[in-house]
Amino acid sequence: MDNVNVWFQDEARFGQRNTTTRIWAEKGSRPRAIQQQQFQNAYLFGAVCVNTGQTEAIVAPVSNMEVMTKHLQLISDATPVGKHSVIIMDQASWHQTYLEEQFSNLTIIHLPPYSPELNPIEQVWSWLRQNEIANRCFKDYNDIVDKCCIAWNRFCEDQKRVISLCYRDWTNLIS
Repeated sequence: MDNVNVWFQDEARFGQRNTTTRIWAEKGSRPRAIQQQQFQNAYLFGAVCVNTGQTEAIVAPVSNMEVMTKHLQLISDATPVGKHSVIIMDQASWHQTYLEEQFSNLTIIHLPPYSPELNPIEQVWSWLRQNEIANRCFKDYNDIVDKCCIAWNRFCEDQKRVISLCYRDWTNLIS
């Protein structure tokens, strides 16, 4: 089944109520990490193809079916002619299976409820937070979008990293 690409898809919220992580500091010192109290945020819809290391993403102010449809369009457009993409995602309300009817080269498979550990893209969110987004302050929504785009692009620039974080043995469909 070398004509099938397996994608993992999910979305994450990034914003002013940001993650704080450990930082390097001189022994015995207590470094400060600023935690903003504002509530502006953006949603990063991301998808990773574990066969090729391709990625697709959209940053949006809301998480809904309209944005999900645009994201699926990106994945559909990234699927080469003659191939089919299987997209594995959770069961969020905007992840409706009927959305695939708009795309002849996509099939959606839902993960069981309450099982984020089955979706490897969760590790991508962790990588982004730990390596790019944590311990930062954001001026406004546009700054959040800019930083999310920069973080996503840094993650994607190394296809080996993309595949190593998200690949699972069971996604290899070639026998």
